[in-house]
Amino acid sequence: MKLSVVIPAYNEQESIPETLRSLYQTLAKYGIPHEICVTNDNSKDQTAQVLEQLTHEIPTLVYYTNPGPNGFGYAVRYGLERFTGDCVAVFMADMSDDPEDLVKFYYKMLEGDYDCVFGSRWSKGGKVIDYPELKKVINRTANFIVRMMMGIRYNDTTNAFKLYKRETMEGLKPFLSPHFNLTVELPLKAMVRGYNYAVVPNSWTNRKYGESKLKIKEMGSRYFFILLYCLIEKYLSRGDYRKKTAKPAAPVSR
Repeated sequence: MKLSVVIPAYNEQESIPETLRSLYQTLAKYGIPHEICVTNDNSKDQTAQVLEQLTHEIPTLVYYTNPGPNGFGYAVRYGLERFTGDCVAVFMADMSDDPEDLVKFYYKMLEGDYDCVFGSRWSKGGKVIDYPELKKVINRTANFIVRMMMGIRYNDTTNAFKLYKRETMEGLKPFLSPHFNLTVELPLKAMVRGYNYAVVPNSWTNRKYGESKLKIKEMGSRYFFILLYCLIEKYLSRGDYRKKTAKPAAPVSR
């Protein structure tokens, strides 16, 4: 099963080399067939030039420049329209995600033939390193609201780090979110539409370089919009968007 890793990058010239080298070395160590797809989201620094240099060092790296509209969601969606693998993970450019966790996701999907594998930083075995206290309070509150409104047990919906089969990702279209609310849209749609999933503990480490692109004040209403959309689909869509399962072939009389 070929793995595609979609990485959005905006002004990540300092973080992206270490992220990509570590990711490639880990996937190569386990012999996982893969491609690394980076979307340069029209960066204003030297991200594009750094990516071009890294293509000579990392044979599985491809990168695109999203001319616009720009934003985290648009950058991820740009990559999701272009990956070639049998499954696809969304991975961050700032070294916050651990490639070893991605390997666990991959083998978990193979082991159980799951449609999706979701990470959880807050379940047993998960951990966060240098997580800002205010951001943690907001994160846990937001995830509690999502759990209560959607009636789910999964406790880390806002975690972008997830793995989906290609056919699952196709079944989640069309995408609505232009910003970080895409991280909520994808898993909630998958749940509402009947795709099965496993949850694997993962770690998260705060970035070493640059600044976070997530603007909490701007995102509240956008997250809430997607939450309401998924809630409406869950109760009022009458299953129109649910996962399509192949019907058994009719018996042939002889």
